[in-house]
Amino acid sequence: MLIDRYDAVLFDLDGVLYLGPDPVAGAPEAVTGLQEHGVRVGFVTNNAARTPEVVAEQLRGFGIRCTEQDVVTSAQAGARVLFERFGPGARVLAVGGDGLQQALSDFGLVAVSSADDKPLAVIQGYDPELSWELITEAALAIRRGALWVATNTDPTRPTERGLVPGNGAAVAAVRTAVETDPLVAGKPERPLLEETLRRLGSRRPIFVGDRIDTDIAGAGNLDLDSMLVLTGAHGPVQLFSAIGLERPTHIGLNAGDLLAGERVARQAGEDRIAVGSIEANLDHQHVALSREPSDDELVDAIWAATRLCWQCADGELPVDAFDLADRLTTRVRALLGDG
Repeated sequence: MLIDRYDAVLFDLDGVLYLGPDPVAGAPEAVTGLQEHGVRVGFVTNNAARTPEVVAEQLRGFGIRCTEQDVVTSAQAGARVLFERFGPGARVLAVGGDGLQQALSDFGLVAVSSADDKPLAVIQGYDPELSWELITEAALAIRRGALWVATNTDPTRPTERGLVPGNGAAVAAVRTAVETDPLVAGKPERPLLEETLRRLGSRRPIFVGDRIDTDIAGAGNLDLDSMLVLTGAHGPVQLFSAIGLERPTHIGLNAGDLLAGERVARQAGEDRIAVGSIEANLDHQHVALSREPSDDELVDAIWAATRLCWQCADGELPVDAFDLADRLTTRVRALLGDG
C-alpha cells in the first residue's frame, strides 16, 4: 500500500474529509483504516472560525476517532506566531470567530475589538458573521502600526453547495486600505504545518489536501510528500498547469487511495507517459489519451496526462490540454456524484 512509505498522515479537512456538514464519501472509512494500520493521523485546517473541540466533535460524528489534540487550526498557528513575537498579555485585535478567540486565550494573549485599544497586532481569520465594522477597525489598527497576521489567505472555501468566498476575500478587503501585506500562518506558509509536526513527532509524514496553491505548496515548503485528492476545489485543470511546489507527489480520487497501491508513471516512449494501462501522448501538441478510461482507470489517466504536461512544461514545449482537462473534470464530478 502507498501508506506503507509513511508513518503519519496530515489531513486537510474542507474538501478532503468533509464538505460543509457532510462527510466526503469513503473518507471516514479511510481514516479508520489508516488508524487500524498503525498510522498516526493529524487533522489540519486553514479555517480559523471553529475551535479544535468543535472540529473534533464533527469528525467523531462521522465515525472518525479524534480528540481535540489531534486537530490543529490556523488560528492556533497564528496565535503561536504572536506569542513568540510579543509574549503573554499582549493585546491583539481579533478579526474572527470562536476559534480565533480561544487560540489567543490559550496562548495568554488578550483579544480586543477596537483600534483604540492600541493592540500590538491584528489577527484575521475566517468568520461567516464577520462585520464590516471589524474590518474597519483592523485597517485602522494596521495603519497605526499593528503587526498584521492572517490565519490564511484562501480565496474560496469548498462547501456542499459549491465554492464560496474564503478568508482571503476578507483579507483582500483590508489590504485595499493599508500599505502592507499580512504575515500568513496557514498553508502554504510554514507555521501551521510546523505546529502539526511538533505535535505528531512524525519522521515520514504525507500531507493530503485538495488545493495545489495552499495544501500541496504548503507541504512543499516543508519538503513533505503530498497527495492531491479530487474531492474538493482542484482537479485536472489545476494539476496540468502546476509548477514548482504546487506539484503533488501523488494523486488520488479520495483519501482511500492511501490504502491502495502507488500510482507509478513510466516513460512509454518519446512524449508518451503511461500509468497502469493508460497512456497520455502528444497529438499535434494536444495532450491525448490512448483510449477512453473506465471509471476505475480515471485517476490513472489524470496522472498520466498530468505528468506529460509537467514534462512538456519543464522542456518548454507548448501543449494544449484544456479540452482533455475539461472532459476529465466532468468525469470526476460524475464519479463523485456532483453531476
